[in-house]
Amino acid sequence: MRFTVTGEWKRNTLLRLIIVLFLVYGAALWVTNALLYFNKMGLTYQSVVDYYFGSEARFTQPRSYQGLLEITHFHVFAMGIFILTMAHLLLFVPLRPRTKLWLVCLSFLSGLADEGAGWLVRFVHPAFAYVKIGAFLLLQGTLGVLIVAVLVVAAGGGYRNAYSDDLAGK
Repeated sequence: MRFTVTGEWKRNTLLRLIIVLFLVYGAALWVTNALLYFNKMGLTYQSVVDYYFGSEARFTQPRSYQGLLEITHFHVFAMGIFILTMAHLLLFVPLRPRTKLWLVCLSFLSGLADEGAGWLVRFVHPAFAYVKIGAFLLLQGTLGVLIVAVLVVAAGGGYRNAYSDDLAGK
């Protein structure tokens, strides 16, 4: 953190390389998340319902309680850590504090909504398929913005001491 507060991260090539390489992994997570989603379902109500309730036409079984629990267990931890890391890095991006607040809140909330919506579709009501679609799109959108914003700064563009600016209320 000292490197970003003092502005040393602009001069510390190794730190910037580490952040850029982390962002490469983050971009891979972002892409594979979308590919997995579209491999299982689409952006239509029926495709989401068919995924969670099974489909005779596609010869798929309904998602079980245990199956959803295992996926949720891993995703909540992994996405939580990833969003936490990205939110931390966002602190040092020269954006208005209110913009950062919205990005952080939307990222965490859409991640939780994306995980929870599957449970709601399967065990509460199929109409929650719309929540699943919206949460997925919002999560992908906010993660994409976080990755690009941090990458621009880590790659050397648009840097200033954004952490100090936040403290000063700029």
